[in-house]
Amino acid sequence: MRVLEKSDLNEWLPCRWLVIESWGLPYWRQITAGEFMDRTGRMCPSAFRAEAPQDLGGADISSNWLCGTQTKRGYLMRTLTVIGLFTLWVLSLGSVSLSEAACDSDGEVQFLCGPVSPEDLAPVPESPWVIVSSMVDEGHIYVADIRDHTSTVLFPTETSQARHDTEIYGACPGPVSRQFRPHGLYLLPGEGGHHTLYVVGHGDREAIEVFALETAGLSPSLTWVGCAVAPDSLALNSVVALPEGGFATTSPRTGDIWEWNPAAGWSRVAGSEDIGPNGLEISRDGNWFFVGGYGSQSLIRLSRGRVPVEKEAVGVGFHIDNVRWGPGDTLLAAGHLGPRREAIGECIRERQCEGVTSRVARVDLQQFTAEEVVRYSSNDLLILGTVAIQVGEEIWVGGVAGGDRIARFPVSSQ
Repeated sequence: MRVLEKSDLNEWLPCRWLVIESWGLPYWRQITAGEFMDRTGRMCPSAFRAEAPQDLGGADISSNWLCGTQTKRGYLMRTLTVIGLFTLWVLSLGSVSLSEAACDSDGEVQFLCGPVSPEDLAPVPESPWVIVSSMVDEGHIYVADIRDHTSTVLFPTETSQARHDTEIYGACPGPVSRQFRPHGLYLLPGEGGHHTLYVVGHGDREAIEVFALETAGLSPSLTWVGCAVAPDSLALNSVVALPEGGFATTSPRTGDIWEWNPAAGWSRVAGSEDIGPNGLEISRDGNWFFVGGYGSQSLIRLSRGRVPVEKEAVGVGFHIDNVRWGPGDTLLAAGHLGPRREAIGECIRERQCEGVTSRVARVDLQQFTAEEVVRYSSNDLLILGTVAIQVGEEIWVGGVAGGDRIARFPVSSQ
Protein backbone atom coordinates (compact mmCIF):
# COMPACT_ATOMS: atom_id res chain seq x y z
CA MET A 1 0.00 0.00 0.00
CA ARG A 2 1.26 3.46 -0.88
CA VAL A 3 -0.02 6.56 0.98
CA LEU A 4 -0.12 9.71 -1.09
CA GLU A 5 1.32 12.66 0.82
CA LYS A 6 -0.70 15.86 1.20
CA SER A 7 1.73 18.78 1.29
CA ASP A 8 -0.89 21.27 2.47
CA LEU A 9 -1.63 19.46 5.73
CA ASN A 10 -0.24 21.65 8.50
CA GLU A 11 -1.83 20.11 11.57
CA TRP A 12 -2.95 16.77 12.92
CA LEU A 13 -6.38 15.97 11.53
CA PRO A 14 -8.81 13.23 12.57
CA CYS A 15 -9.86 11.56 9.33
CA ARG A 16 -13.30 10.38 8.35
CA TRP A 17 -12.98 8.82 4.91
CA LEU A 18 -10.53 6.69 2.99
CA VAL A 19 -10.46 6.41 -0.79
CA ILE A 20 -8.76 3.33 -2.20
CA GLU A 21 -7.91 3.34 -5.88
CA SER A 22 -7.65 0.05 -7.79
CA TRP A 23 -7.00 0.11 -11.54
CA GLY A 24 -7.96 3.81 -11.38
CA LEU A 25 -11.35 3.15 -9.78
CA PRO A 26 -12.27 4.48 -6.31
CA TYR A 27 -13.57 2.41 -3.45
CA TRP A 28 -14.75 4.28 -0.32
CA ARG A 29 -14.69 3.18 3.29
CA GLN A 30 -15.64 5.24 6.34
CA ILE A 31 -13.13 5.00 9.18
CA THR A 32 -13.54 5.79 12.85
CA ALA A 33 -12.61 8.88 14.84
CA GLY A 34 -9.15 8.80 16.35
CA GLU A 35 -7.57 7.28 13.26
CA PHE A 36 -5.44 9.94 11.64
CA MET A 37 -2.25 10.78 9.83
CA ASP A 38 0.28 13.44 10.74
CA ARG A 39 1.33 16.60 8.93
CA THR A 40 3.91 14.80 6.80
CA GLY A 41 1.34 12.47 5.30
CA ARG A 42 2.53 9.47 7.32
CA MET A 43 -0.05 7.21 8.89
CA CYS A 44 0.16 7.08 12.67
CA PRO A 45 0.61 3.66 14.32
CA SER A 46 -3.09 3.50 15.19
CA ALA A 47 -4.19 4.34 11.66
CA PHE A 48 -6.32 2.02 9.58
CA ARG A 49 -4.23 -0.26 7.36
CA ALA A 50 -6.05 -0.78 4.06
CA GLU A 51 -6.20 -4.06 2.22
CA ALA A 52 -7.49 -4.47 -1.33
CA PRO A 53 -11.19 -5.44 -1.21
CA GLN A 54 -11.81 -9.01 -2.34
CA ASP A 55 -14.13 -7.90 -5.14
CA LEU A 56 -11.28 -5.88 -6.63
CA GLY A 57 -9.15 -8.97 -7.01
CA GLY A 58 -6.43 -8.12 -4.50
CA ALA A 59 -4.84 -5.58 -6.81
CA ASP A 60 -2.04 -3.23 -5.86
CA ILE A 61 -3.70 -0.25 -4.21
CA SER A 62 -2.90 3.27 -3.18
CA SER A 63 -4.78 5.30 -0.57
CA ASN A 64 -5.70 8.96 -0.49
CA TRP A 65 -6.97 10.33 2.83
CA LEU A 66 -9.70 13.01 2.77
CA CYS A 67 -10.14 14.61 6.20
CA GLY A 68 -13.56 15.92 7.20
CA THR A 69 -12.31 18.51 9.72
CA GLN A 70 -9.93 20.34 7.42
CA THR A 71 -10.30 24.09 7.93
CA LYS A 72 -8.65 25.25 4.74
CA ARG A 73 -11.41 26.28 2.39
CA GLY A 74 -9.48 25.35 -0.74
CA TYR A 75 -8.78 21.81 0.41
CA LEU A 76 -12.39 21.43 1.59
CA MET A 77 -13.63 22.49 -1.84
CA ARG A 78 -11.33 19.99 -3.51
CA THR A 79 -12.67 17.30 -1.22
CA LEU A 80 -16.27 18.16 -2.09
CA THR A 81 -15.38 18.20 -5.77
CA VAL A 82 -13.90 14.71 -5.56
CA ILE A 83 -17.01 13.47 -3.74
CA GLY A 84 -19.25 15.01 -6.39
CA LEU A 85 -17.27 13.53 -9.26
CA PHE A 86 -17.27 10.15 -7.57
CA THR A 87 -21.06 10.27 -7.19
CA LEU A 88 -21.51 11.10 -10.88
CA TRP A 89 -19.14 8.29 -11.81
CA VAL A 90 -21.09 5.75 -9.74
CA LEU A 91 -24.37 6.84 -11.34
CA SER A 92 -22.86 6.48 -14.79
CA LEU A 93 -21.86 2.89 -14.10
CA GLY A 94 -25.44 1.70 -13.82
CA SER A 95 -25.40 -2.00 -13.10
CA VAL A 96 -21.71 -2.48 -13.92
CA SER A 97 -19.74 -3.58 -10.85
CA LEU A 98 -16.34 -2.21 -9.89
CA SER A 99 -14.66 -5.53 -10.59
CA GLU A 100 -16.27 -5.79 -14.02
CA ALA A 101 -15.29 -2.25 -14.95
CA ALA A 102 -11.72 -2.87 -13.83
CA CYS A 103 -11.34 -6.05 -15.90
CA ASP A 104 -12.40 -4.80 -19.31
CA SER A 105 -11.64 -6.73 -22.49
CA ASP A 106 -9.07 -5.78 -25.09
CA GLY A 107 -11.07 -6.22 -28.27
CA GLU A 108 -11.92 -9.91 -28.55
CA VAL A 109 -9.53 -10.82 -25.72
CA GLN A 110 -11.18 -11.06 -22.29
CA PHE A 111 -9.57 -11.51 -18.90
CA LEU A 112 -9.91 -13.24 -15.55
CA CYS A 113 -8.46 -10.79 -13.05
CA GLY A 114 -6.89 -11.33 -9.65
CA PRO A 115 -3.98 -13.81 -9.68
CA VAL A 116 -0.61 -12.04 -9.72
CA SER A 117 1.97 -13.46 -12.17
CA PRO A 118 -0.15 -16.55 -13.00
CA GLU A 119 2.81 -18.56 -14.35
CA ASP A 120 1.09 -21.94 -14.67
CA LEU A 121 -2.46 -23.27 -15.00
CA ALA A 122 -3.77 -26.76 -14.22
CA PRO A 123 -7.43 -27.57 -15.02
CA VAL A 124 -9.24 -29.96 -12.66
CA PRO A 125 -11.05 -32.63 -14.73
CA GLU A 126 -14.86 -32.80 -14.55
CA SER A 127 -15.06 -29.61 -12.51
CA PRO A 128 -15.35 -25.84 -13.02
CA TRP A 129 -11.95 -25.27 -11.41
CA VAL A 130 -8.52 -24.29 -12.70
CA ILE A 131 -5.52 -24.22 -10.33
CA VAL A 132 -3.23 -21.19 -10.75
CA SER A 133 0.31 -20.61 -9.46
CA SER A 134 1.24 -17.04 -8.49
CA MET A 135 4.97 -16.90 -9.15
CA VAL A 136 6.01 -14.12 -6.77
CA ASP A 137 7.78 -14.07 -3.41
CA GLU A 138 5.34 -15.20 -0.72
CA GLY A 139 3.07 -16.23 -3.57
CA HIS A 140 -0.20 -18.09 -3.53
CA ILE A 141 -1.97 -20.93 -5.24
CA TYR A 142 -5.32 -19.74 -6.56
CA VAL A 143 -8.38 -21.54 -7.82
CA ALA A 144 -10.20 -19.95 -10.76
CA ASP A 145 -13.86 -20.61 -11.55
CA ILE A 146 -14.60 -21.03 -15.27
CA ARG A 147 -18.30 -20.26 -14.72
CA ASP A 148 -18.04 -16.67 -13.50
CA HIS A 149 -14.33 -16.02 -14.16
CA THR A 150 -13.47 -15.26 -10.54
CA SER A 151 -10.52 -16.46 -8.48
CA THR A 152 -9.87 -17.25 -4.82
CA VAL A 153 -6.70 -17.88 -2.83
CA LEU A 154 -6.49 -21.59 -2.12
CA PHE A 155 -3.12 -21.72 -0.33
CA PRO A 156 -1.88 -20.46 2.01
CA THR A 157 -4.88 -19.22 3.99
CA GLU A 158 -5.69 -18.87 7.68
CA THR A 159 -7.26 -22.34 7.58
CA SER A 160 -4.50 -24.08 5.58
CA GLN A 161 -3.49 -27.44 7.03
CA ALA A 162 -0.58 -29.85 6.74
CA ARG A 163 -0.75 -33.64 6.91
CA HIS A 164 2.78 -34.95 6.39
CA ASP A 165 2.83 -38.32 4.63
CA THR A 166 6.07 -39.60 6.15
CA GLU A 167 5.75 -43.00 4.46
CA ILE A 168 6.27 -41.47 1.00
CA TYR A 169 7.96 -38.19 1.89
CA GLY A 170 9.92 -39.19 4.98
CA ALA A 171 13.02 -37.22 3.93
CA CYS A 172 11.03 -34.01 3.63
CA PRO A 173 12.00 -31.68 6.52
CA GLY A 174 8.47 -30.40 7.09
CA PRO A 175 5.70 -28.15 5.76
CA VAL A 176 6.42 -25.43 3.25
CA SER A 177 7.14 -21.96 4.67
CA ARG A 178 5.49 -18.66 3.86
CA GLN A 179 8.51 -17.84 1.67
CA PHE A 180 6.99 -20.30 -0.81
CA ARG A 181 7.29 -19.11 -4.44
CA PRO A 182 5.10 -21.46 -6.54
CA HIS A 183 6.09 -22.12 -10.14
CA GLY A 184 5.16 -25.15 -12.27
CA LEU A 185 2.02 -27.21 -11.57
CA TYR A 186 0.81 -30.73 -12.33
CA LEU A 187 -2.52 -32.20 -11.29
CA LEU A 188 -2.78 -35.98 -10.94
CA PRO A 189 -6.51 -36.81 -11.07
CA GLY A 190 -7.96 -39.17 -8.49
CA GLU A 191 -11.33 -40.74 -7.74
CA GLY A 192 -14.28 -39.01 -6.10
CA GLY A 193 -12.79 -35.53 -6.19
CA HIS A 194 -9.58 -36.55 -4.38
CA HIS A 195 -6.57 -35.39 -6.42
CA THR A 196 -2.83 -34.82 -5.99
CA LEU A 197 -1.22 -31.50 -6.91
CA TYR A 198 2.53 -31.26 -7.55
CA VAL A 199 4.03 -27.77 -7.31
CA VAL A 200 7.53 -26.59 -8.16
CA GLY A 201 8.47 -24.45 -5.18
CA HIS A 202 11.26 -21.92 -4.69
CA GLY A 203 12.03 -19.77 -1.66
CA ASP A 204 13.45 -21.31 1.51
CA ARG A 205 14.02 -24.55 -0.38
CA GLU A 206 14.12 -25.79 -3.97
CA ALA A 207 11.64 -28.64 -3.97
CA ILE A 208 8.58 -30.29 -5.39
CA GLU A 209 5.81 -29.60 -2.89
CA VAL A 210 2.92 -32.08 -2.85
CA PHE A 211 -0.67 -31.30 -1.88
CA ALA A 212 -3.92 -33.20 -1.52
CA LEU A 213 -6.60 -31.37 -3.49
CA GLU A 214 -10.20 -32.00 -2.47
CA THR A 215 -12.96 -30.89 -4.85
CA ALA A 216 -15.88 -32.99 -3.62
CA GLY A 217 -17.29 -30.17 -1.48
CA LEU A 218 -18.78 -26.82 -2.40
CA SER A 219 -15.32 -25.30 -2.82
CA PRO A 220 -11.87 -26.86 -3.28
CA SER A 221 -9.38 -27.24 -0.43
CA LEU A 222 -5.64 -27.85 -0.45
CA THR A 223 -3.64 -29.73 2.21
CA TRP A 224 0.16 -29.97 2.16
CA VAL A 225 1.30 -33.62 2.43
CA GLY A 226 5.01 -33.68 1.61
CA CYS A 227 7.96 -32.64 -0.51
CA ALA A 228 11.08 -33.82 -2.28
CA VAL A 229 13.99 -31.41 -1.84
CA ALA A 230 16.07 -31.09 -5.01
CA PRO A 231 19.83 -31.67 -5.20
CA ASP A 232 21.78 -28.43 -4.80
CA SER A 233 22.81 -28.31 -8.45
CA LEU A 234 19.25 -28.21 -9.79
CA ALA A 235 16.90 -25.29 -10.38
CA LEU A 236 13.44 -26.71 -11.06
CA ASN A 237 10.84 -25.41 -13.48
CA SER A 238 8.11 -27.84 -14.61
CA VAL A 239 6.83 -31.10 -13.15
CA VAL A 240 4.72 -34.11 -14.21
CA ALA A 241 3.56 -37.15 -12.24
CA LEU A 242 4.76 -40.58 -13.34
CA PRO A 243 2.30 -43.47 -13.76
CA GLU A 244 4.28 -45.78 -11.44
CA GLY A 245 4.57 -43.09 -8.74
CA GLY A 246 6.90 -40.20 -8.18
CA PHE A 247 7.45 -37.41 -10.68
CA ALA A 248 9.73 -35.92 -13.34
CA THR A 249 10.91 -32.32 -13.40
CA THR A 250 12.97 -30.06 -15.65
CA SER A 251 16.11 -28.21 -14.57
CA PRO A 252 16.99 -25.44 -17.04
CA ARG A 253 20.14 -24.63 -15.03
CA THR A 254 21.66 -28.04 -15.75
CA GLY A 255 19.84 -28.48 -19.09
CA ASP A 256 18.21 -31.83 -18.32
CA ILE A 257 15.23 -33.73 -16.84
CA TRP A 258 15.22 -35.56 -13.52
CA GLU A 259 12.95 -38.20 -12.00
CA TRP A 260 12.21 -38.87 -8.34
CA ASN A 261 10.51 -41.72 -6.51
CA PRO A 262 10.48 -42.54 -2.78
CA ALA A 263 12.52 -45.73 -3.19
CA ALA A 264 15.35 -44.61 -5.49
CA GLY A 265 15.36 -40.86 -4.95
CA TRP A 266 16.68 -38.59 -7.72
CA SER A 267 18.06 -39.74 -11.09
CA ARG A 268 18.69 -38.04 -14.43
CA VAL A 269 16.57 -39.09 -17.41
CA ALA A 270 18.65 -40.80 -20.09
CA GLY A 271 18.85 -38.77 -23.28
CA SER A 272 17.86 -35.49 -21.63
CA GLU A 273 21.42 -34.20 -21.31
CA ASP A 274 21.73 -30.68 -22.74
CA ILE A 275 18.17 -30.75 -24.08
CA GLY A 276 17.56 -27.23 -22.76
CA PRO A 277 14.17 -27.96 -21.17
CA ASN A 278 11.64 -25.58 -19.70
CA GLY A 279 8.07 -26.92 -19.92
CA LEU A 280 7.20 -30.60 -19.58
CA GLU A 281 4.24 -32.86 -20.33
CA ILE A 282 4.00 -36.66 -20.39
CA SER A 283 2.10 -39.08 -22.63
CA ARG A 284 -0.93 -40.80 -21.16
CA ASP A 285 0.89 -44.15 -21.17
CA GLY A 286 4.00 -42.65 -19.58
CA ASN A 287 6.29 -43.68 -22.45
CA TRP A 288 7.08 -40.22 -23.83
CA PHE A 289 8.06 -36.83 -22.50
CA PHE A 290 7.02 -33.72 -24.41
CA VAL A 291 9.59 -31.06 -23.64
CA GLY A 292 9.43 -27.31 -24.19
CA GLY A 293 12.81 -26.50 -25.70
CA TYR A 294 13.34 -22.90 -24.66
CA GLY A 295 16.55 -22.10 -26.50
CA SER A 296 15.82 -24.35 -29.48
CA GLN A 297 12.32 -22.87 -29.88
CA SER A 298 10.92 -26.35 -30.45
CA LEU A 299 8.68 -29.03 -28.96
CA ILE A 300 10.81 -32.11 -28.31
CA ARG A 301 9.43 -35.64 -28.08
CA LEU A 302 11.73 -37.77 -25.89
CA SER A 303 11.27 -41.49 -25.23
CA ARG A 304 11.18 -42.74 -21.65
CA GLY A 305 12.55 -46.10 -20.51
CA ARG A 306 13.58 -47.13 -24.02
CA VAL A 307 16.97 -48.16 -25.40
CA PRO A 308 18.14 -46.65 -27.63
CA VAL A 309 16.62 -43.30 -26.70
CA GLU A 310 14.36 -41.77 -29.36
CA LYS A 311 14.17 -38.03 -29.82
CA GLU A 312 12.61 -35.70 -32.41
CA ALA A 313 11.60 -32.05 -32.49
CA VAL A 314 9.21 -29.70 -34.27
CA GLY A 315 9.95 -25.99 -34.42
CA VAL A 316 7.43 -23.41 -33.22
CA GLY A 317 9.36 -20.18 -33.77
CA PHE A 318 9.37 -18.92 -30.16
CA HIS A 319 10.76 -19.78 -26.72
CA ILE A 320 8.51 -22.47 -25.24
CA ASP A 321 7.77 -22.04 -21.56
CA ASN A 322 4.99 -24.46 -20.58
CA VAL A 323 3.38 -27.39 -22.40
CA ARG A 324 -0.19 -28.54 -21.72
CA TRP A 325 -2.57 -31.08 -23.22
CA GLY A 326 -5.14 -29.72 -25.66
CA PRO A 327 -8.15 -31.51 -27.16
CA GLY A 328 -7.50 -35.00 -28.55
CA ASP A 329 -3.93 -35.75 -29.55
CA THR A 330 -2.77 -32.14 -29.43
CA LEU A 331 -0.56 -30.12 -27.13
CA LEU A 332 -0.59 -26.39 -26.46
CA ALA A 333 2.92 -24.97 -26.26
CA ALA A 334 3.02 -21.44 -24.81
CA GLY A 335 5.85 -18.97 -24.56
CA HIS A 336 7.18 -15.73 -25.95
CA LEU A 337 9.56 -14.07 -28.38
CA GLY A 338 11.50 -10.82 -28.43
CA PRO A 339 13.27 -8.88 -31.17
CA ARG A 340 16.66 -9.79 -29.70
CA ARG A 341 18.13 -12.22 -27.21
CA GLU A 342 18.18 -9.82 -24.24
CA ALA A 343 14.62 -8.57 -24.74
CA ILE A 344 12.87 -11.17 -22.58
CA GLY A 345 15.09 -10.49 -19.56
CA GLU A 346 14.59 -6.74 -19.95
CA CYS A 347 10.84 -7.26 -20.15
CA ILE A 348 10.81 -9.25 -16.90
CA ARG A 349 13.25 -7.11 -14.92
CA GLU A 350 12.60 -3.61 -16.23
CA ARG A 351 9.23 -3.80 -17.99
CA GLN A 352 10.95 -2.74 -21.21
CA CYS A 353 8.88 -4.97 -23.48
CA GLU A 354 8.84 -3.27 -26.87
CA GLY A 355 8.60 -5.87 -29.63
CA VAL A 356 7.94 -8.74 -27.20
CA THR A 357 4.98 -11.01 -27.97
CA SER A 358 3.23 -13.86 -26.17
CA ARG A 359 2.73 -16.92 -28.38
CA VAL A 360 0.80 -20.20 -28.34
CA ALA A 361 1.21 -23.07 -30.82
CA ARG A 362 -0.99 -26.12 -31.22
CA VAL A 363 1.07 -29.27 -31.85
CA ASP A 364 -0.59 -32.18 -33.65
CA LEU A 365 1.08 -35.30 -32.26
CA GLN A 366 -0.18 -37.55 -35.07
CA GLN A 367 1.37 -35.42 -37.81
CA PHE A 368 3.94 -33.87 -35.48
CA THR A 369 3.33 -30.40 -36.88
CA ALA A 370 2.87 -27.05 -35.14
CA GLU A 371 0.44 -24.22 -35.91
CA GLU A 372 0.55 -20.84 -34.19
CA VAL A 373 -2.85 -20.00 -32.66
CA VAL A 374 -2.09 -16.96 -30.45
CA ARG A 375 0.19 -13.98 -31.00
CA TYR A 376 -0.33 -11.03 -28.65
CA SER A 377 1.92 -8.00 -28.19
CA SER A 378 3.13 -7.34 -24.65
CA ASN A 379 1.15 -4.73 -22.72
CA ASP A 380 0.02 -4.10 -19.13
CA LEU A 381 -2.76 -6.67 -19.51
CA LEU A 382 -0.54 -9.59 -20.56
CA ILE A 383 3.11 -8.76 -20.11
CA LEU A 384 4.80 -12.08 -20.88
CA GLY A 385 2.84 -15.26 -21.63
CA THR A 386 4.04 -18.55 -20.15
CA VAL A 387 1.22 -21.13 -20.30
CA ALA A 388 -1.91 -21.95 -22.28
CA ILE A 389 -4.85 -24.29 -21.69
CA GLN A 390 -8.09 -24.72 -23.60
CA VAL A 391 -11.23 -24.04 -21.57
CA GLY A 392 -14.32 -24.70 -23.68
CA GLU A 393 -14.17 -22.33 -26.63
CA GLU A 394 -11.40 -20.22 -25.11
CA ILE A 395 -7.63 -20.47 -24.81
CA TRP A 396 -6.49 -19.18 -21.42
CA VAL A 397 -2.99 -17.71 -21.28
CA GLY A 398 -1.16 -17.01 -18.02
CA GLY A 399 2.02 -15.00 -17.65
CA VAL A 400 4.64 -13.44 -15.40
CA ALA A 401 6.42 -10.13 -14.76
CA GLY A 402 3.79 -8.81 -12.35
CA GLY A 403 0.62 -9.05 -14.43
CA ASP A 404 -2.60 -9.56 -12.47
CA ARG A 405 -4.81 -11.46 -14.90
CA ILE A 406 -5.26 -14.45 -17.18
CA ALA A 407 -5.99 -13.65 -20.83
CA ARG A 408 -8.89 -15.46 -22.51
CA PHE A 409 -8.64 -15.78 -26.31
CA PRO A 410 -11.58 -17.12 -28.33
CA VAL A 411 -10.67 -20.35 -30.12
CA SER A 412 -12.80 -19.41 -33.14
CA SER A 413 -10.64 -16.36 -33.86
CA GLN A 414 -7.39 -18.26 -34.05
